[in-house]
Amino acid sequence: MIRAHKIRLHPTSEQANSLACAAGVARFVWNWALAEWNRQYEAGEKPTALKLKKQFNAIRREHFPWTWEVIKNASDQPFLDLGKAFTAFFEGKARRPKFKSKKRSRPSFYLANDQFEIGDHRLWVPKLGWVNMAEKLRFQGKVLGARITRTADWWFVSIQVELPEEIPVEKAAAVGIDVGLNRLATLSTGEQVENQAFLKTALKKLRQANKRLHRRKPGSRNREKARRQVARLHYQIVCLRQDVLQKLTTRLADSYGIIGVENLHLKGLLKNRHLARAFSDASLGTLVRLLEAKVPQRGGQVIKVDRFFPSSKTCHGCGWTWDQMTLKDRIFVCQNPSCPYFQFPQDRDHNAGHNVLREALRLIGLIDQAVSGTGSDEDGNWAVDVG
Repeated sequence: MIRAHKIRLHPTSEQANSLACAAGVARFVWNWALAEWNRQYEAGEKPTALKLKKQFNAIRREHFPWTWEVIKNASDQPFLDLGKAFTAFFEGKARRPKFKSKKRSRPSFYLANDQFEIGDHRLWVPKLGWVNMAEKLRFQGKVLGARITRTADWWFVSIQVELPEEIPVEKAAAVGIDVGLNRLATLSTGEQVENQAFLKTALKKLRQANKRLHRRKPGSRNREKARRQVARLHYQIVCLRQDVLQKLTTRLADSYGIIGVENLHLKGLLKNRHLARAFSDASLGTLVRLLEAKVPQRGGQVIKVDRFFPSSKTCHGCGWTWDQMTLKDRIFVCQNPSCPYFQFPQDRDHNAGHNVLREALRLIGLIDQAVSGTGSDEDGNWAVDVG
């Protein structure tokens, strides 16, 4: 199992300039290799990453002598990254590689495991020396590599470590999750996680900072200061959102063995011009992605329920469907006289969470066992055999 630990760096001003130069060289080599790949491909040749690397090294001292002044891996790794990118493109797994812009792309470069050394709260980088880290490496294992990136004028290092496979502890509890905009997540247990809407909260400051940026003269120092302020605001919003999502998904993965979620069509939802910003702010796709990454590591499984399953319109007690239900109806009232919840007001999302859990258990063949066995307790937890 490979895990990565992202740590903030505290370089000196000279070290920060060297890191920026290394990232610039990596971007230049990527663009050169991509242009040469396209030229050779159009000429009917079959370019590869290794051929391009040998071709670049042959003319490097004469045409690009300044690339020797930075870290060696900064100019070597882009060829391998480009080869992987084209492999994924030809297999239909990704888009065609594009040129990297100095203004729009994130500065970064890669270090192989023999190109750096990790100490206590510090990182040794060739030609830079020891660079201070905000914290020490959290994982103990074989270090595979590291990638140094810059976000909002702050430098970070992401260190990949190979860890031994852990034997997960199976958990019998199951839960269904209904995600949305009014509430980020509503569990079948009745727990509600509010949508913090960090972007909406900081939108006024962000607009003021953007206005200040566009009023500054291009190329001036004041414009650079304004650009950094906008970048810091965006980074703060991302950090707040990630903090909530990481803590929530970790707690759910540690508590439940089976988690049912809706398989939302997020690209289609983002096409709604009235709700696109709200859906992006909630980051529902990241929530599901984190669950899919963390739950299997802890011995559980994530079951995706079909997006067309009427979880909100169906009564979880009897299966009666409210066909005329709209988004404004936040309270679900069953009209089936034989239902134990007949005319009993239920929270719409809580009812949907029960239905998502029921459908997830049915998809994996545990619904009959769960219903005829212990079923759910008074808190809404289902006890099932996950073995």
